Amino acid sequence: MAKIMNFDLLRTEFKEILTEAFAANKIELLENKVKLYKNTDSDIKSPLDQAFRDLLLELLTKEVNVTTLKTYIDFSIESCRRHLDTSTLPVVLLGDIFDILTLDMCQQMFTFVEENVQVWKEELFFTGCKNNLLRLCNDLLRRLSRTTATVFCGKILLFLAKFFPFSERSGLNIVSEFNLENITEYGTDSTEDTVTEIKSGDTKHVIDFSFYCKFWQLQDFFRNPNQCYDKVQWKVFCSHSMSILNTFHGIKLDYITSGQNSNVGYFAKYLTSQKLLDLQLHDVSFRRSVLLQFLIVFQYLPSSVKFKSDSYELKTDQKEWIQSATEKVYNLLKETPPDGERFAEIIKNILKREELWNVWKNDGCPEIKKFLPQNDSDLKVRSDKAHLLGDIIQQSKEQGKFYMGSGELTKLWNYCPNNLEACKGKERDFLPSLEDFFAEAVAQMESQTPIRDEDNLLKDSNFDWRALRLLARRSPYFFSINLQNNPLPKYLEMMVNKIAHEKPDKNVDENSQEARENEQEMEENINLTENAAEDLKQDASEDFVDDNNPRRENKHISEERLEVIIEKIAPEWEKLAVKLGYKEDEIDWFKNANPTRIDQAKNIIHLWFEDDEDANLDNLLYILEGLDMQEAAEAVKSEISNSADAI
Repeated sequence: MAKIMNFDLLRTEFKEILTEAFAANKIELLENKVKLYKNTDSDIKSPLDQAFRDLLLELLTKEVNVTTLKTYIDFSIESCRRHLDTSTLPVVLLGDIFDILTLDMCQQMFTFVEENVQVWKEELFFTGCKNNLLRLCNDLLRRLSRTTATVFCGKILLFLAKFFPFSERSGLNIVSEFNLENITEYGTDSTEDTVTEIKSGDTKHVIDFSFYCKFWQLQDFFRNPNQCYDKVQWKVFCSHSMSILNTFHGIKLDYITSGQNSNVGYFAKYLTSQKLLDLQLHDVSFRRSVLLQFLIVFQYLPSSVKFKSDSYELKTDQKEWIQSATEKVYNLLKETPPDGERFAEIIKNILKREELWNVWKNDGCPEIKKFLPQNDSDLKVRSDKAHLLGDIIQQSKEQGKFYMGSGELTKLWNYCPNNLEACKGKERDFLPSLEDFFAEAVAQMESQTPIRDEDNLLKDSNFDWRALRLLARRSPYFFSINLQNNPLPKYLEMMVNKIAHEKPDKNVDENSQEARENEQEMEENINLTENAAEDLKQDASEDFVDDNNPRRENKHISEERLEVIIEKIAPEWEKLAVKLGYKEDEIDWFKNANPTRIDQAKNIIHLWFEDDEDANLDNLLYILEGLDMQEAAEAVKSEISNSADAI
């Protein structure tokens, strides 16, 4: 069939064969019909999807049977698995069903959605259906009452928790908002005040209108705990809380277990009539509910939440009050029968786990992966399917990591992939201070007890070698001293004297003749050293070369000599720019800022000589040879040779 079929014609044909296939429960009939149109240019899936929805509408207009509807959705799922229609079709059909059915029938139909949660999580359905399923569940929740249909609402929320992964942000309260619409209304007419006295031992507790208002006013703080960060509201919260907790402490509960197995009802909201408060205070479930609300608020107020305002912070005395109040609440839970000790321990574990979830949200909700234990057979299968070494190295390179062949070496090497930056780390500076290193030598010199030569640190060759290395790192000019007139132990002795002299708690007798002579000799040597250092600097500035000192290249080459080198670099200056560390946008800037290639090359060479400490002709020659820029390299060689001949 080569011609393009009309949409309505295809829709009618598919509906007829679909009706027959569903009645006989034979998906093959529908599959054979679709194959007839596979080689045509017609869009097959759209009319087939519409045929499914048309047949569903006929089923819903007849006497509605939930079992038939479930079978019909199963039939559409099988059709999707055979790639006859779009993967979103089953959820679209479910949306049509829930839009038409009553809430009681919706609850029966939702059981089918729950039981097939693994189907919706399949790769075929998950990506296309997740948004449709979320919309379906939200539409149902809007139709339901949170107080009368609590169980159904809970089933929907549990399904969403099972369906979406932990890291799915659409199911999380990311910004930590409170349900401010959950308002607890209570009586405010004091004319109907009823006073009740409850005796507990020798203590009387008066349950009057004032206590009634305090009790139910706390629900506003539980609804929005951020009010407690206000000074005035904090005082109100503390006053009301202690009044309620003291009343709970004074009213002891007696719990009598019934021989009959009676189901205790669950109420999402308690009645707030003042006449019922006396009975509610004696109810175990009611008391535990209120105490648990206290614990939740006490845990939230001092905790660190990512989206809290900076002003929401408790003072030290407020934190201490919360800690003492928390202990009091736990004691009340332990005293509340039945199994108070066990119930309090369970609540403590639940709240501790909530702290972990809070930390997880503060970290940006990273994906949680479950690692299953592996047995030997699993490891063997994995080893048989091990990737080639080249593939592993390539994969590591793409991730910006190094693969060293060993797990530990790979881990250590990737702590800081940039070796130069790792070497600059402060933790790699193991060099001791002069005071710490020479502390024992100073102590020997300050000691009045004679020191034997074998115990004298200044005459220990190992100590002398390490001392010279340390002095070289701390003050390089110390090596310029004339050691023929000042032997090494004598030189180190002068250094130790200097260190001891600079110590704030020195005990050296400065009035002694020997100390003054050593000080004078040390000053003369330091002056000699500084003069020698100045001479070395002067020699370097004049490109002085002798047998004992290496030649230091002067950066300041004449403009005429530099022009010759720049002309050779100009044809390929971009290669040199990349090697010198300039980025692509910087290279484009050089091109736009300078009209000719010679001007562009001149600009980049001048910048390099000005900014880089290592910029000299020797390094430039090395770079050009590595880039295979032979003509430019020969020009630099010629310039280096001319400079040496001139010297």
